[in-house]
Amino acid sequence: MKLIKSICFVVLALTSLILTRCEPEAKTEKPGIYLYPSEEQTIEVKLDYKGEFTCTYPEYKDGWKVIAKPDGTLINYGDNKEYSYLYWEGNSKINWDLSSGFVVKGEDTREFLQEKLEYLGLTPREYNEFIVYWLPILEENKYNLIHFAGGEYDEYAKLQIKPKPDSILRVMMVYKPLEKPIDIEEQQLHCFERTGFTVIEWGGTKVN
Repeated sequence: MKLIKSICFVVLALTSLILTRCEPEAKTEKPGIYLYPSEEQTIEVKLDYKGEFTCTYPEYKDGWKVIAKPDGTLINYGDNKEYSYLYWEGNSKINWDLSSGFVVKGEDTREFLQEKLEYLGLTPREYNEFIVYWLPILEENKYNLIHFAGGEYDEYAKLQIKPKPDSILRVMMVYKPLEKPIDIEEQQLHCFERTGFTVIEWGGTKVN
């Protein structure tokens, strides 16, 4: 009987460990939401995030309400201060699909990000801000498996924006540090076209 109980305990422990590894808590880092209306107007932004916010700037409260200008300048109603974008970070358990992507040497990160982010549709200002934040982190690793999340990201962090944007691009870079390269199907990316009131968001998260 003691042996059976011991075996059951081990099985339960291993099952718990497997489940934890399948759905690790990951930090969604530095998503920035840029708003580019066709004309100056008041815009309300809410984020339905299946996780816990760890930081927002300006303060999120029950959402963001700003006056947005065509050049991306934002005036926050809460404090009447100027911002370049809406910033947030959070923790959530997300199962990212890494069945396709890119294996990139740490030392080649700069060129890779410049090429892919520009192709995806970020402006130099936007992808430069992305690279300034992520380059020092990714360069520390020998290799990185990089995947740009699409629909699965919308499921975990839904944006609700009023008035409704004409076009929206959300670039969530999911990466996993590697000691050596692996074979993986190359991810097919699609070029984004800006029309009318445009919303751009970028951020990243690490998978262990």
